Amino acid sequence: MVAPPAPVVTRPYSPRSPATDWANRLTRCIVGLALFGVGDALILQAQLGAAPWDMLHQGVSHAIDISVGTVSIGTAVVVLLLWIPLRQRPGIGTILNAIEIGLVINLVLAHVPETDRLPARIGILVGGVLLVALGSGIYIGAGLGTGPRDGLMVGLSRRGVSVRLARTAIEITVGIAGFFLGIRPGIGTLIFMFGIGPLVQLFLPLSTLPPRRRGDAVTQPSIEAGGTE
Repeated sequence: MVAPPAPVVTRPYSPRSPATDWANRLTRCIVGLALFGVGDALILQAQLGAAPWDMLHQGVSHAIDISVGTVSIGTAVVVLLLWIPLRQRPGIGTILNAIEIGLVINLVLAHVPETDRLPARIGILVGGVLLVALGSGIYIGAGLGTGPRDGLMVGLSRRGVSVRLARTAIEITVGIAGFFLGIRPGIGTLIFMFGIGPLVQLFLPLSTLPPRRRGDAVTQPSIEAGGTE
């Protein structure tokens, strides 16, 4: 059995109507994903080491000469196909995650200039990690569905694999794939791997809305392991 996630403290929230609640959640989800995409692009632009999934995205991007953001979208679609045998159901947030982050990455990478100055690159890296964590807290807190990659982890956990083992195995697998495609890890990889979880847990209580109610049922996406994508 997988232990349920710890309760998340939420602020008072009293929408005037279900439509207002839906609009608020959708806006938060879109804004959170946009911040995530900007942060991801900054991490890539810092060139000090990317997260394991982005190592894979970069490797595929270099191999077939298409943009990293486009590869991210394609990867998300492939991962969603893996949800089918795991009987995972996507939410609107899942679909937005699959598309929006990649589009934002492409947009930001096209406009953020490169720099050879190490202090500037470190600042870009740190800013990127903070934005990814903040964006994760906002979009997860909206309660409209987990990202494709985190949904894969949750699906495996429901088949008896521990969350920790599932996440670690997935991250190692995609990181190794990126490595063999010519992408090397760096200090940014370590900062992301060890820093993103605590940072998401820091931002999550500040932005999480109460569970959505459908009739008598309460629905809320799983947020185990401080998920990012």
